[in-house]
Amino acid sequence: MLSRDAREKIKAQLSSGETLLWAGAPRRGIIFRESDWLLIPFSLAWGGFAMFWTFSVISIGAPWSFILVGALFVVIGLYLIVGRFIYDATVRKHTYYAVSSDRVVILSEFPTSSSSSIALSTLMDLSFNSKPDRSGTITFGAYHPMYRTFAGFNWPGARIYRPPSFEFIDDVKSVYDIVQKAKRDRKNGRV
Repeated sequence: MLSRDAREKIKAQLSSGETLLWAGAPRRGIIFRESDWLLIPFSLAWGGFAMFWTFSVISIGAPWSFILVGALFVVIGLYLIVGRFIYDATVRKHTYYAVSSDRVVILSEFPTSSSSSIALSTLMDLSFNSKPDRSGTITFGAYHPMYRTFAGFNWPGARIYRPPSFEFIDDVKSVYDIVQKAKRDRKNGRV
């Protein structure tokens, strides 16, 4: 359930004559993605080796350049182990979704404030995936080939490869049906 403040932010995005059909937000908190079965062991190996290597070069009195390189790899390892989950949770905490009579809207307030929308009349590729608890993701468009490469890392810049989507929403099938009905109504002139 969206807070009153969130609903007002969504309504501020709508044009006059546009009707809000649904508003929501992604699930909050730390969420594990399918890619984590591979990324968690990889990140632990990376971070562990980087810490071991950095500690080793410090203990033998290696030049500062070796220590700085090691520190850089430790920072990357810490991001992979913990930081990517915190970043992802923070982005989702400041993201809101809406379906109107004219378009789908994605409002994000972190790391910068942005709003994107897709007109229902131009919406071609529409798909959803659902979990047993009826939550899931609706995707608006095709995946960029590079997205699969960066899928779970949540690098701050990797989101440009992801098609617009309503991620981790509750009752995904009913929201998908709302989008489909609004799209049909728009096409048939029943707005």
